[in-house]
Order: sequence, then C-alpha cells, then structure tokens
Amino acid sequence: MSDSARLTPDRNVPGLIVKFGGYPLHHGGVGAIRTLGRLGVPMYAITEDRYTPAAASRHLTRAFPWPTTGTEAPDRLVDGLLRIGRRIGRPTVLIPTDEEAAVLIAEHQDELAGTGTGFGGFLFPRVEAELPRRLASKQGLHELCEEHGIMSPAASFPESRADIVEFAATASFPVVAKNREAFTRRKCPAVNGTTRIETPQGLLELARDWGERPGVILQEYLPREQAEDWIVHAYFDADSMPRAMFTGVKVRSWPPHAGMTANAYVVDNPELADLAARFIKQIGFTGIIDLDLRFDRRDGQYKLLDFNPRMGAQFRLFESESGVDVVRAMHLDLTGRAVPEGEQRAGHRYVVENIDLPALLAYRRSGYTTPHAPTRASGTELAWVAADDMRPFFTMLARFVRPGAKHLYQLWRTNRRGSTTTK
Repeated sequence: MSDSARLTPDRNVPGLIVKFGGYPLHHGGVGAIRTLGRLGVPMYAITEDRYTPAAASRHLTRAFPWPTTGTEAPDRLVDGLLRIGRRIGRPTVLIPTDEEAAVLIAEHQDELAGTGTGFGGFLFPRVEAELPRRLASKQGLHELCEEHGIMSPAASFPESRADIVEFAATASFPVVAKNREAFTRRKCPAVNGTTRIETPQGLLELARDWGERPGVILQEYLPREQAEDWIVHAYFDADSMPRAMFTGVKVRSWPPHAGMTANAYVVDNPELADLAARFIKQIGFTGIIDLDLRFDRRDGQYKLLDFNPRMGAQFRLFESESGVDVVRAMHLDLTGRAVPEGEQRAGHRYVVENIDLPALLAYRRSGYTTPHAPTRASGTELAWVAADDMRPFFTMLARFVRPGAKHLYQLWRTNRRGSTTTK
C-alpha cells in the first residue's frame, strides 16, 4: 500500500474555501481545492465571480460568486456564510484563506457551528475567540512575542502625528511600515502592504495621508544582506499539539524580499519547528498557521515577522511522505480521522509561475542568494500548472496580464518616491 493510500478522508464532509475581498488570482485557494478534491472530498468556494481560477478547477463541485470587500459588517458576512451552508446542505469544513475570514470565524463560532443552522453547522478548529484577531494584528503579535519571550523586530506604534515626527528624528533608517490591523487595512489602509522607508523625510511625506491617528506599525528593518527568510506551516489540534509541522526557506518573493512567496524550498529546521511548537502551546492556538520569520545573522536569532492564523498561499510546498499537508491534516482531524505521521519532503521546491520570473530578475540584479536553499530540487510543485487541472492556469493568464502590468507600474512609482512597497 502506498503512503498516500493511508489517507482516509470522510468524503461525506465537504470543504468550503472562505475568502473576503477582491483577490481573484489566489493560488492558495486553488491548491486547497485540488488537495482535498483529489481525495474525493466535495469542494466548494466563495469566489469574486464565475471566472476566477478557483471557479475553473475541475476539482470544484460548485463556486458561490459573492463579491465582498472585507469591510462589510460581520453580521452580514456570517449570514452570507450560513446561507451558503444551507445550500451545501450538510456539515462542511471551513478553510479561510485570509485574516478577515479567520478572525470572523473565530469571533462567531457559536453561530457558525450551531445545530440551528439548518444544515448541521460548519466544522473548524475551536479557538479562543479573541486570539486570531490579536495574532493578525501587527501590534497584538508584537505584544504576544514580548509576553512569551519570542524575538521580533523592534517596533513603534505611533498614536499621533507628533509621535511620527519624534520617531523620524530618533530612529535608524531604513524602517518598515505596516498596517496594524487585519480588518481596518481594507477600510482605511495607511500603506499598500509592507513598505520600506529609506529616510526620515520619506516617512514624514508618506505620513501626511495617515491622519491624526495613524494605523501603522513602524518596525526595525532587518537588512537582507544579514538575514534569511524562513517559513513554518503547521496544523495544531484541540490540545495545541502539532499534527503536521513543516519548515522551509523562502528563496524569492514578489515584491522582492518581503512580499508573497514566489519560490521556496522545504528545509529541515528542528530548532525552528521547536520554537513554533512552544509558542503555539503557550498561547493555546488551534488550527492552521503560516509563520514568516527572519533569521538575523547579526545576533543569531529567529525573529517573527508575521503570524497568519490560517492557511498560507504556498502551503502546497509542504507535504509529508505519508501525503499529509496542513489542509488535509485539518480535514482529517475535524472529521475524527487519523492524521498519518511522516517526515517532510526535504529539498522539495514550490514555484508561483506568474510572479517568480520578475522576482528572479530582481534578485539577480541585487546579487542576493539564500545560503540554505538546496542546489538542486528533489521535486517541484507549481502553483498554477497541474496536469490534471489546467483550466485554473489558463484562467490566471487571462486575468493576470492587465493587473500585473498595473502593479509593476505602481511599484516603479513607489520606488521613485523613496519608499518600497514589499508586500
């Protein structure tokens, strides 16, 4: 019997991809549809429209087009999820792909899981209701790191324009600016993602549009020449014990050096896995995690940059020898099935085709390399191309050209203004 044959999912329990906001070219959602759909699990997805890559997948049973912005009232989003659940007609595992969805599910667990829903309720890891919002918050995460002795970059949380002026006069540049909160980043974002600011003047100019109560975190910049980016993906059960744990190194991202993963390798790192497991046990989190850490060679410390309390877009990089990834582990666990043990596939590579080419060109110009990346991949997982499911790839191409060109132009303009948007 092959390792993959040991997986025995409950095919009577579907999965639902939950996403809020307009980002139709999301390869992570396509990956989740494929990974469970290939096991015979019926898969459903919330999509922006009927012509997204996820909606085109042959492994999708049905798409539910529901254009959202992520800024809607929570009650409206909960009602919408319950309507979809009643249309599916049976208990369904929720798979959030963004912080807004993860936070909403955690804060409305009783309504979403209740027997009075008309279909038996949704299945998802039970967690302290406030914890995902705190983890998704840059300030909340920084405070949790300080409470539990986890290293993170030095940070400041300005409450006024005067705080920013004082920070600009005393800080060492460059610095990094990020939006503080998950839900407010779409209502009134201060920056378009993680932004590196080169000078005090650049900070003061950018801060003109932030108002009197800027919703940003100003963070120490860890120079790429002295650092290396690592990722941890895992699934933790109701006792905050890891049922699937993976570590890898990020080789390229787009935009360069702090954006979405474009190319990464599975690399064994027991020290990092132990750090993540101890932190999760201390805070009592359950469910899927996607962590971004930067190893600072100057002091030999791993510093936690981001904690995504949900599936990461690049989760399909990681699969154990027994065929388990974090999405499969969650579905198996929530449906009372065994999660087979197995070592991760060291040396395996993940490539996001539409963003790795520009990332490769940018990294070659900078001369940056990743010391821990294997010289040769033991295997490659492509984000979009799959022999058994090609329509998402062609749909991605059809939708990518125009917004891709627009994004590159905006990035060029940002660079000319003295700050760099990196995520």
